[in-house]
Amino acid sequence: MAYRLLIRLAATAVGVVTVTSSFAQYPPVAPGFDIMLAEQVAGQKVFNTHCAACHGAEKSSPIGPSLHRIVGRPAASLHDFPYSEALRKSGLTWTEDNLRRWIANNAQLVPNTLMPHVSISDRAEQTYLIAYLKTF
Repeated sequence: MAYRLLIRLAATAVGVVTVTSSFAQYPPVAPGFDIMLAEQVAGQKVFNTHCAACHGAEKSSPIGPSLHRIVGRPAASLHDFPYSEALRKSGLTWTEDNLRRWIANNAQLVPNTLMPHVSISDRAEQTYLIAYLKTF
């Protein structure tokens, strides 16, 4: 379903109206269409809906730690944020896989973390969000 949403979003963005009902067949992609850019744009929407109230893309954030250059960064590594002891001792690095697990259920990945649980269980939305996080 999320795949169809991305394709529908992408098709709308470039004016393509051909839609297929089978996952085995892909609708034609307009010349010059950038799927990664479409994922990043969709990810920005997910970020704005689920993350932006507490986290920022810049080096400072309103409530939570900055997500600036989060992909590849060790967890709890910003010196100016009071992380939970659980997250500091987790030994995690924010790989795409660990980010996906955190986004889906942070309390399961790191019990006793301070971040309120905001589950994004849709794998496509997780993919879009990670694509967007990689842009800053």
